Amino acid sequence: MEKKAVVKNYIFLGIMLGAMVLGAIVGWLAPAKVVAFFKPFGTVFINMMFCVVVPLVFVSIAGSIANMKSMKRAGKIMGTTVATFVITGAIAAVIMFALMKIFPPVLVPWNDIPSEEIGEYASISDMIVNFFTASDFVGLLTRKAMLPLIVFSVLFGFATNMAGGSETLVAKWLSSMTEVMMKFIKIITYYAPVAFFAIFAGLVADYGPQIAGSYGRAMAVYYPLCFVYIFTAFPLFAWFGGGKHGVKTMFKHITKPAVVSLGTCSSVATIPTNLEEAEDTGVSKDVAEMVVPLGATMHMDGSCFSCVLKIAFVWGVFGQDMSWGKLIPIVLVAVLSSVGMSGVPGGGYIGEYIICSIFFPNQMELAFPILVAIGNLVDPPATMINSAGDYVVTYIVSRFADGKDWLEKALAKKKEAAVAEKAE
Repeated sequence: MEKKAVVKNYIFLGIMLGAMVLGAIVGWLAPAKVVAFFKPFGTVFINMMFCVVVPLVFVSIAGSIANMKSMKRAGKIMGTTVATFVITGAIAAVIMFALMKIFPPVLVPWNDIPSEEIGEYASISDMIVNFFTASDFVGLLTRKAMLPLIVFSVLFGFATNMAGGSETLVAKWLSSMTEVMMKFIKIITYYAPVAFFAIFAGLVADYGPQIAGSYGRAMAVYYPLCFVYIFTAFPLFAWFGGGKHGVKTMFKHITKPAVVSLGTCSSVATIPTNLEEAEDTGVSKDVAEMVVPLGATMHMDGSCFSCVLKIAFVWGVFGQDMSWGKLIPIVLVAVLSSVGMSGVPGGGYIGEYIICSIFFPNQMELAFPILVAIGNLVDPPATMINSAGDYVVTYIVSRFADGKDWLEKALAKKKEAAVAEKAE
Protein backbone atom coordinates (compact mmCIF):
# COMPACT_ATOMS: atom_id res chain seq x y z
CA MET A 1 0.00 0.00 0.00
CA GLU A 2 1.24 3.46 -0.90
CA LYS A 3 2.33 5.71 1.94
CA LYS A 4 0.01 8.49 0.71
CA ALA A 5 -3.02 6.17 0.93
CA VAL A 6 -2.23 5.25 4.52
CA VAL A 7 -1.81 8.91 5.50
CA LYS A 8 -5.05 9.84 3.75
CA ASN A 9 -7.07 7.16 5.52
CA TYR A 10 -5.65 7.94 8.96
CA ILE A 11 -5.56 11.72 8.78
CA PHE A 12 -9.15 12.26 9.95
CA LEU A 13 -8.73 9.80 12.81
CA GLY A 14 -5.59 11.72 13.75
CA ILE A 15 -7.51 15.00 13.64
CA MET A 16 -10.19 13.50 15.89
CA LEU A 17 -7.66 12.27 18.43
CA GLY A 18 -5.81 15.58 18.23
CA ALA A 19 -9.04 17.47 18.93
CA MET A 20 -9.64 15.27 21.99
CA VAL A 21 -6.13 15.93 23.32
CA LEU A 22 -6.42 19.68 22.68
CA GLY A 23 -9.82 19.73 24.35
CA ALA A 24 -8.38 17.89 27.34
CA ILE A 25 -5.58 20.46 27.64
CA VAL A 26 -8.07 23.33 27.48
CA GLY A 27 -10.29 21.64 30.06
CA TRP A 28 -7.29 21.21 32.35
CA LEU A 29 -5.94 24.76 32.04
CA ALA A 30 -8.80 27.07 31.08
CA PRO A 31 -11.17 28.78 33.53
CA ALA A 32 -14.57 27.19 34.13
CA LYS A 33 -16.40 29.94 32.20
CA VAL A 34 -14.34 29.26 29.07
CA VAL A 35 -15.03 25.50 29.25
CA ALA A 36 -18.75 26.17 29.78
CA PHE A 37 -18.77 28.25 26.58
CA PHE A 38 -17.50 25.29 24.53
CA LYS A 39 -19.82 22.60 25.96
CA PRO A 40 -22.86 23.36 23.71
CA PHE A 41 -20.76 22.61 20.61
CA GLY A 42 -20.41 19.02 21.82
CA THR A 43 -24.10 18.71 22.66
CA VAL A 44 -25.05 19.79 19.11
CA PHE A 45 -23.08 16.88 17.64
CA ILE A 46 -24.59 14.33 20.02
CA ASN A 47 -28.13 15.54 19.26
CA MET A 48 -27.53 15.37 15.50
CA MET A 49 -26.29 11.80 15.80
CA PHE A 50 -29.29 10.88 17.95
CA CYS A 51 -31.56 12.10 15.14
CA VAL A 52 -29.88 10.22 12.28
CA VAL A 53 -29.05 6.86 13.85
CA VAL A 54 -32.58 5.36 13.85
CA PRO A 55 -33.31 5.76 10.12
CA LEU A 56 -29.75 4.73 9.26
CA VAL A 57 -30.01 1.41 11.09
CA PHE A 58 -33.40 0.63 9.57
CA VAL A 59 -32.60 1.28 5.92
CA SER A 60 -29.09 -0.24 5.95
CA ILE A 61 -30.08 -3.56 7.52
CA ALA A 62 -33.48 -3.94 5.85
CA GLY A 63 -31.98 -2.96 2.49
CA SER A 64 -29.13 -5.47 2.62
CA ILE A 65 -31.53 -8.36 3.35
CA ALA A 66 -34.18 -7.19 0.88
CA ASN A 67 -31.67 -7.26 -1.99
CA MET A 68 -30.23 -10.71 -1.27
CA LYS A 69 -30.58 -13.38 -3.97
CA SER A 70 -31.64 -16.65 -2.35
CA MET A 71 -30.69 -20.17 -3.50
CA LYS A 72 -30.37 -23.46 -1.62
CA ARG A 73 -26.56 -23.44 -1.50
CA ALA A 74 -26.57 -19.73 -0.77
CA GLY A 75 -28.90 -20.39 2.15
CA LYS A 76 -26.55 -23.05 3.52
CA ILE A 77 -23.53 -20.79 3.10
CA MET A 78 -25.29 -17.83 4.70
CA GLY A 79 -26.57 -19.90 7.64
CA THR A 80 -23.10 -21.27 8.34
CA THR A 81 -21.57 -17.83 7.91
CA VAL A 82 -23.91 -16.07 10.34
CA ALA A 83 -23.60 -18.90 12.89
CA THR A 84 -19.80 -18.65 12.70
CA PHE A 85 -19.94 -14.86 13.15
CA VAL A 86 -22.13 -15.25 16.24
CA ILE A 87 -19.99 -17.99 17.82
CA THR A 88 -16.64 -16.29 17.25
CA GLY A 89 -18.10 -12.96 18.43
CA ALA A 90 -19.40 -14.59 21.60
CA ILE A 91 -16.00 -16.18 22.25
CA ALA A 92 -14.33 -12.79 21.86
CA ALA A 93 -16.84 -11.14 24.21
CA VAL A 94 -16.34 -13.79 26.93
CA ILE A 95 -12.54 -13.44 26.68
CA MET A 96 -12.72 -9.67 27.14
CA PHE A 97 -15.24 -10.00 29.97
CA ALA A 98 -12.82 -12.24 31.87
CA LEU A 99 -9.97 -9.80 31.26
CA MET A 100 -12.08 -6.90 32.49
CA LYS A 101 -12.71 -8.79 35.74
CA ILE A 102 -8.96 -9.23 36.19
CA PHE A 103 -7.86 -5.81 34.88
CA PRO A 104 -10.72 -3.30 35.30
CA PRO A 105 -9.98 -0.18 33.23
CA VAL A 106 -11.37 2.33 35.75
CA LEU A 107 -10.25 1.80 39.34
CA VAL A 108 -11.81 4.93 40.87
CA PRO A 109 -15.23 6.31 39.80
CA TRP A 110 -15.13 9.68 38.08
CA ASN A 111 -18.18 10.89 39.98
CA ASP A 112 -20.66 9.85 42.66
CA ILE A 113 -23.79 9.10 40.65
CA PRO A 114 -26.21 7.05 42.79
CA SER A 115 -26.94 3.66 41.27
CA GLU A 116 -30.68 4.33 41.04
CA GLU A 117 -30.01 7.26 38.71
CA ILE A 118 -28.25 5.02 36.21
CA GLY A 119 -31.23 2.75 35.87
CA GLU A 120 -32.33 -0.42 37.62
CA TYR A 121 -32.15 -3.70 35.74
CA ALA A 122 -35.37 -5.39 34.72
CA SER A 123 -36.09 -9.07 35.30
CA ILE A 124 -34.61 -11.59 32.87
CA SER A 125 -37.96 -12.08 31.12
CA ASP A 126 -38.50 -8.33 30.76
CA MET A 127 -34.93 -7.90 29.53
CA ILE A 128 -35.46 -10.53 26.82
CA VAL A 129 -38.68 -8.83 25.71
CA ASN A 130 -37.03 -5.41 25.65
CA PHE A 131 -33.98 -6.76 23.82
CA PHE A 132 -36.03 -7.84 20.81
CA THR A 133 -39.30 -5.88 20.76
CA ALA A 134 -40.89 -2.52 21.48
CA SER A 135 -44.43 -2.03 22.79
CA ASP A 136 -45.55 -0.37 19.53
CA PHE A 137 -44.21 1.05 16.26
CA VAL A 138 -43.62 4.48 17.75
CA GLY A 139 -41.40 2.86 20.37
CA LEU A 140 -39.01 1.74 17.61
CA LEU A 141 -38.36 5.35 16.64
CA THR A 142 -36.47 6.19 19.81
CA ARG A 143 -32.71 6.02 20.34
CA LYS A 144 -33.33 3.79 23.38
CA ALA A 145 -34.69 0.87 21.31
CA MET A 146 -31.78 0.02 19.01
CA LEU A 147 -31.87 -3.78 19.33
CA PRO A 148 -35.66 -3.99 18.77
CA LEU A 149 -35.15 -1.75 15.74
CA ILE A 150 -32.50 -4.14 14.36
CA VAL A 151 -34.89 -7.09 14.79
CA PHE A 152 -37.68 -5.14 13.07
CA SER A 153 -35.30 -4.17 10.26
CA VAL A 154 -34.22 -7.78 9.69
CA LEU A 155 -37.83 -9.00 9.51
CA PHE A 156 -38.82 -6.10 7.25
CA GLY A 157 -35.92 -6.97 4.95
CA PHE A 158 -36.98 -10.62 4.73
CA ALA A 159 -40.59 -9.60 4.06
CA THR A 160 -39.44 -7.33 1.24
CA ASN A 161 -37.27 -10.12 -0.16
CA MET A 162 -40.25 -12.50 -0.12
CA ALA A 163 -42.40 -9.89 -1.89
CA GLY A 164 -40.06 -9.61 -4.86
CA GLY A 165 -36.66 -8.69 -3.49
CA SER A 166 -34.40 -6.32 -5.38
CA GLU A 167 -37.00 -5.75 -8.11
CA THR A 168 -39.48 -4.11 -5.75
CA LEU A 169 -39.71 -0.36 -5.31
CA VAL A 170 -39.29 -0.83 -1.55
CA ALA A 171 -35.92 -2.59 -1.96
CA LYS A 172 -34.70 0.08 -4.37
CA TRP A 173 -35.84 2.80 -1.98
CA LEU A 174 -34.04 1.12 0.92
CA SER A 175 -30.80 0.93 -1.10
CA SER A 176 -31.04 4.57 -2.13
CA MET A 177 -31.88 5.68 1.39
CA THR A 178 -28.89 3.75 2.74
CA GLU A 179 -26.59 5.70 0.43
CA VAL A 180 -28.23 8.98 1.45
CA MET A 181 -27.98 8.24 5.17
CA MET A 182 -24.32 7.25 4.89
CA LYS A 183 -23.62 10.57 3.18
CA PHE A 184 -25.61 12.26 5.94
CA ILE A 185 -23.41 10.59 8.57
CA LYS A 186 -20.32 11.67 6.61
CA ILE A 187 -21.46 15.30 6.63
CA ILE A 188 -22.08 15.22 10.39
CA THR A 189 -18.74 13.53 10.99
CA TYR A 190 -16.91 16.51 9.47
CA TYR A 191 -18.09 18.44 12.52
CA ALA A 192 -16.86 15.75 14.92
CA PRO A 193 -13.41 17.25 15.71
CA VAL A 194 -15.05 20.47 16.92
CA ALA A 195 -17.54 18.49 18.96
CA PHE A 196 -14.94 16.27 20.60
CA PHE A 197 -12.74 19.23 21.42
CA ALA A 198 -15.70 20.67 23.35
CA ILE A 199 -16.74 17.37 24.90
CA PHE A 200 -13.28 16.50 26.22
CA ALA A 201 -12.71 20.00 27.50
CA GLY A 202 -15.82 19.48 29.61
CA LEU A 203 -14.88 15.95 30.70
CA VAL A 204 -11.40 16.93 31.86
CA ALA A 205 -12.68 20.06 33.57
CA ASP A 206 -15.20 17.95 35.48
CA TYR A 207 -13.21 14.79 36.18
CA GLY A 208 -9.55 15.78 35.98
CA PRO A 209 -6.53 13.45 35.64
CA GLN A 210 -8.53 10.27 36.27
CA ILE A 211 -9.35 10.23 32.54
CA ALA A 212 -5.77 9.69 31.26
CA GLY A 213 -5.07 6.85 33.68
CA SER A 214 -8.35 5.09 32.84
CA TYR A 215 -7.88 5.28 29.07
CA GLY A 216 -4.26 4.18 29.44
CA ARG A 217 -5.28 1.06 31.37
CA ALA A 218 -7.94 0.26 28.76
CA MET A 219 -5.47 0.45 25.86
CA ALA A 220 -2.87 -1.57 27.80
CA VAL A 221 -5.36 -4.46 27.83
CA TYR A 222 -6.88 -4.04 24.37
CA TYR A 223 -3.86 -3.74 22.07
CA PRO A 224 -1.93 -6.80 23.33
CA LEU A 225 -5.16 -8.85 23.33
CA CYS A 226 -5.73 -8.20 19.61
CA PHE A 227 -2.30 -9.54 18.65
CA VAL A 228 -2.58 -12.52 21.01
CA TYR A 229 -5.97 -13.31 19.44
CA ILE A 230 -4.47 -13.35 15.93
CA PHE A 231 -1.81 -15.87 16.95
CA THR A 232 -4.06 -18.12 19.06
CA ALA A 233 -7.73 -17.97 18.01
CA PHE A 234 -7.13 -17.51 14.27
CA PRO A 235 -4.89 -20.61 14.02
CA LEU A 236 -7.53 -22.65 15.88
CA PHE A 237 -10.25 -21.44 13.49
CA ALA A 238 -8.02 -22.17 10.48
CA TRP A 239 -7.21 -25.65 11.76
CA PHE A 240 -10.89 -26.40 12.38
CA GLY A 241 -11.88 -25.19 8.93
CA GLY A 242 -8.92 -26.27 6.83
CA GLY A 243 -7.46 -29.27 8.61
CA LYS A 244 -3.75 -29.99 8.98
CA HIS A 245 -2.76 -27.51 6.26
CA GLY A 246 -5.07 -24.78 7.53
CA VAL A 247 -2.75 -22.93 9.92
CA LYS A 248 0.24 -22.73 7.58
CA THR A 249 -1.92 -21.65 4.65
CA MET A 250 -3.76 -19.07 6.73
CA PHE A 251 -0.56 -17.36 7.91
CA LYS A 252 0.71 -17.35 4.32
CA HIS A 253 -2.29 -15.34 3.12
CA ILE A 254 -3.51 -13.29 6.09
CA THR A 255 -0.71 -10.70 6.17
CA LYS A 256 -1.98 -8.66 3.23
CA PRO A 257 -5.59 -8.28 4.54
CA ALA A 258 -4.20 -7.36 7.97
CA VAL A 259 -1.94 -4.65 6.54
CA VAL A 260 -4.66 -3.26 4.26
CA SER A 261 -7.17 -3.10 7.11
CA LEU A 262 -4.66 -1.27 9.31
CA GLY A 263 -3.87 1.13 6.49
CA THR A 264 -7.47 1.90 5.55
CA CYS A 265 -9.12 1.46 8.97
CA SER A 266 -12.09 0.07 7.03
CA SER A 267 -13.58 -3.42 6.68
CA VAL A 268 -15.22 -2.53 3.37
CA ALA A 269 -11.94 -1.29 1.91
CA THR A 270 -10.39 -4.69 2.71
CA ILE A 271 -13.04 -6.66 0.78
CA PRO A 272 -11.10 -6.80 -2.54
CA THR A 273 -7.92 -7.99 -0.80
CA ASN A 274 -9.80 -10.65 1.18
CA LEU A 275 -11.51 -11.89 -1.99
CA GLU A 276 -8.16 -12.05 -3.80
CA GLU A 277 -6.49 -14.02 -0.99
CA ALA A 278 -9.48 -16.35 -0.60
CA GLU A 279 -9.42 -17.11 -4.34
CA ASP A 280 -5.67 -17.74 -4.24
CA THR A 281 -6.19 -20.10 -1.29
CA GLY A 282 -8.76 -22.14 -3.19
CA VAL A 283 -11.94 -21.04 -1.44
CA SER A 284 -14.99 -21.52 -3.68
CA LYS A 285 -16.04 -18.31 -5.40
CA ASP A 286 -19.60 -18.38 -4.06
CA VAL A 287 -18.34 -18.94 -0.50
CA ALA A 288 -15.87 -16.07 -0.70
CA GLU A 289 -18.33 -13.68 -2.34
CA MET A 290 -20.88 -14.22 0.40
CA VAL A 291 -18.65 -14.53 3.48
CA VAL A 292 -16.31 -11.60 2.80
CA PRO A 293 -18.86 -8.84 2.00
CA LEU A 294 -21.21 -10.05 4.74
CA GLY A 295 -18.28 -10.19 7.14
CA ALA A 296 -17.44 -6.55 6.43
CA THR A 297 -20.60 -5.52 8.28
CA MET A 298 -21.38 -8.50 10.52
CA HIS A 299 -18.11 -10.18 11.56
CA MET A 300 -16.84 -8.03 14.39
CA ASP A 301 -14.70 -10.00 16.86
CA GLY A 302 -12.55 -6.91 17.43
CA SER A 303 -15.70 -4.85 17.95
CA CYS A 304 -17.00 -7.44 20.43
CA PHE A 305 -13.75 -6.95 22.37
CA SER A 306 -14.24 -3.19 22.35
CA CYS A 307 -17.96 -3.43 23.20
CA VAL A 308 -17.22 -5.28 26.45
CA LEU A 309 -14.32 -2.92 27.15
CA LYS A 310 -16.62 0.09 26.68
CA ILE A 311 -19.30 -1.30 28.99
CA ALA A 312 -16.75 -2.14 31.68
CA PHE A 313 -15.16 1.29 31.29
CA VAL A 314 -18.38 3.29 31.71
CA TRP A 315 -19.55 1.09 34.57
CA GLY A 316 -16.25 1.87 36.26
CA VAL A 317 -16.79 5.58 35.61
CA PHE A 318 -20.17 5.35 37.33
CA GLY A 319 -18.85 3.17 40.15
CA GLN A 320 -20.86 0.10 39.11
CA ASP A 321 -19.69 -3.50 39.53
CA MET A 322 -19.46 -5.75 36.45
CA SER A 323 -20.50 -9.02 38.10
CA TRP A 324 -20.52 -12.44 36.44
CA GLY A 325 -24.31 -12.29 36.55
CA LYS A 326 -24.14 -9.66 33.80
CA LEU A 327 -22.10 -11.88 31.45
CA ILE A 328 -25.03 -13.10 29.33
CA PRO A 329 -26.61 -9.66 28.70
CA ILE A 330 -23.19 -8.18 27.87
CA VAL A 331 -22.30 -11.00 25.44
CA LEU A 332 -25.73 -10.70 23.79
CA VAL A 333 -25.33 -6.97 23.32
CA ALA A 334 -21.75 -7.35 22.05
CA VAL A 335 -22.76 -9.92 19.43
CA LEU A 336 -26.08 -8.39 18.38
CA SER A 337 -24.77 -4.84 18.21
CA SER A 338 -22.02 -5.94 15.82
CA VAL A 339 -24.71 -6.60 13.18
CA GLY A 340 -25.58 -2.90 13.18
CA MET A 341 -22.08 -1.59 12.58
CA SER A 342 -21.23 -0.42 9.10
CA GLY A 343 -17.94 -1.14 7.32
CA VAL A 344 -16.76 2.48 7.18
CA PRO A 345 -14.12 4.05 9.43
CA GLY A 346 -15.59 4.75 12.83
CA GLY A 347 -18.54 2.39 12.32
CA GLY A 348 -21.10 5.20 12.26
CA TYR A 349 -21.20 5.20 16.09
CA ILE A 350 -24.12 2.75 15.97
CA GLY A 351 -22.51 0.34 18.42
CA GLU A 352 -22.11 3.11 20.98
CA TYR A 353 -25.81 3.95 20.73
CA ILE A 354 -26.81 0.35 21.25
CA ILE A 355 -24.62 0.10 24.34
CA CYS A 356 -26.07 3.34 25.71
CA SER A 357 -29.67 2.36 24.97
CA ILE A 358 -29.34 -0.94 26.83
CA PHE A 359 -27.02 -0.16 29.75
CA PHE A 360 -26.94 3.63 30.16
CA PRO A 361 -30.28 5.00 28.91
CA ASN A 362 -30.40 7.75 31.53
CA GLN A 363 -26.75 8.78 31.16
CA MET A 364 -26.37 8.88 27.37
CA GLU A 365 -24.99 12.40 27.21
CA LEU A 366 -22.02 11.44 29.41
CA ALA A 367 -21.62 7.80 28.35
CA PHE A 368 -21.72 8.37 24.59
CA PRO A 369 -18.62 10.57 24.18
CA ILE A 370 -16.64 8.28 26.52
CA LEU A 371 -17.62 5.27 24.41
CA VAL A 372 -16.78 7.03 21.13
CA ALA A 373 -13.38 8.04 22.45
CA ILE A 374 -12.57 4.40 23.25
CA GLY A 375 -13.87 3.41 19.83
CA ASN A 376 -11.51 5.83 18.11
CA LEU A 377 -8.55 4.66 20.17
CA VAL A 378 -9.12 0.97 19.42
CA ASP A 379 -10.38 1.36 15.84
CA PRO A 380 -7.18 0.27 13.94
CA PRO A 381 -6.53 -3.04 15.77
CA ALA A 382 -10.28 -3.74 15.99
CA THR A 383 -10.63 -3.33 12.23
CA MET A 384 -7.63 -5.60 11.69
CA ILE A 385 -9.24 -8.35 13.78
CA ASN A 386 -12.60 -7.86 12.05
CA SER A 387 -11.29 -7.75 8.48
CA ALA A 388 -8.51 -10.33 8.61
CA GLY A 389 -10.94 -12.57 10.47
CA ASP A 390 -13.30 -12.47 7.47
CA TYR A 391 -10.65 -14.34 5.47
CA VAL A 392 -10.24 -16.93 8.25
CA VAL A 393 -14.02 -17.52 8.43
CA THR A 394 -14.00 -18.61 4.77
CA TYR A 395 -12.10 -21.71 5.97
CA ILE A 396 -14.86 -22.66 8.41
CA VAL A 397 -17.68 -22.05 5.93
CA SER A 398 -15.81 -23.98 3.22
CA ARG A 399 -15.58 -26.98 5.52
CA PHE A 400 -19.37 -27.14 5.81
CA ALA A 401 -20.11 -26.14 2.21
CA ASP A 402 -17.43 -28.17 0.37
CA GLY A 403 -16.33 -30.86 2.83
CA LYS A 404 -13.55 -31.32 5.37
CA ASP A 405 -10.90 -31.93 2.70
CA TRP A 406 -11.63 -28.82 0.63
CA LEU A 407 -8.24 -27.28 1.34
CA GLU A 408 -6.29 -30.44 0.54
CA LYS A 409 -8.08 -30.64 -2.82
CA ALA A 410 -7.42 -26.95 -3.47
CA LEU A 411 -3.71 -27.29 -2.63
CA ALA A 412 -3.41 -30.42 -4.78
CA LYS A 413 -5.08 -28.61 -7.68
CA LYS A 414 -2.67 -25.68 -7.35
CA LYS A 415 0.29 -28.05 -7.26
CA GLU A 416 -0.86 -29.82 -10.41
CA ALA A 417 -1.33 -26.47 -12.16
CA ALA A 418 2.16 -25.38 -11.11
CA VAL A 419 3.72 -28.61 -12.40
CA ALA A 420 1.86 -28.30 -15.69
CA GLU A 421 2.95 -24.69 -16.10
CA LYS A 422 6.56 -25.60 -15.37
CA ALA A 423 6.45 -28.43 -17.89
CA GLU A 424 5.33 -26.02 -20.59
